[in-house]
Amino acid sequence: MQIDITRSHGPDMACADCPIRYRAVCAHCESHELDTLEGAKFYRSYEAGQVIVWLGDRMDFVASVVSGVASLTQTMDDGRTQMVGMLLPSDFLGRPGRSVAQYTVTAATDVTLCCFRRKPFEEILTRTPHIARRLLEMTLDELDAAREWMLLLGRKTAREKIASFLAIVARRDAALRKAQPGGRMEMVLPLTREAMADYLGLTLETVSRQVSALKRDEVIALNGKRSITVPDFARLVEESGDDADGGWLN
Repeated sequence: MQIDITRSHGPDMACADCPIRYRAVCAHCESHELDTLEGAKFYRSYEAGQVIVWLGDRMDFVASVVSGVASLTQTMDDGRTQMVGMLLPSDFLGRPGRSVAQYTVTAATDVTLCCFRRKPFEEILTRTPHIARRLLEMTLDELDAAREWMLLLGRKTAREKIASFLAIVARRDAALRKAQPGGRMEMVLPLTREAMADYLGLTLETVSRQVSALKRDEVIALNGKRSITVPDFARLVEESGDDADGGWLN
């Protein structure tokens, strides 16, 4: 199956005004390079729960997540599915030189993508070293993240897994605001507790129990179902079992 990608599905936005400008694949671009991207990009928007691309589908585009969160899942031969990753704002979807989707990508929240047709983007890469270098940086960061996630899933306790996940989200949120994580922080959880359980290899009951325990111990405060306040980020990092440098996100 080939993915149909038509233009004008989402808000138009100048690259200079983009909220992920200094984190995405275009982070190192100079003004004339941004002009090239401006002429090639188009936006697509997806509602929460909508599939962006199915595993095995032909994928003729690549994209950066401008806003929202998407989940990556794989399906085993017996029909069971496993969430294997998340795409957060500034993350890159798709691989130049690869025409088939390796995961099913689903919008966990409302998502906006900045898209490029794959073949033209591959041509831009050959002419724009800044984009190629940044894409390599992001790919290596993703590799480091996968290795750290293996440690988290295999060795950490349920409480440490929940705290690690919250610390990751807090760091990424701070990075998008070009701030350093620390002190009191507020954030919105990108996943439901059900999705967190799937992602962390826990049961829903365990996730709820550990979140309640972190709240009781005043590591976090809950403001509704998805809004969380972290009174002291250093305390959260301590609960995660990581050092203060923190985590694997650049």
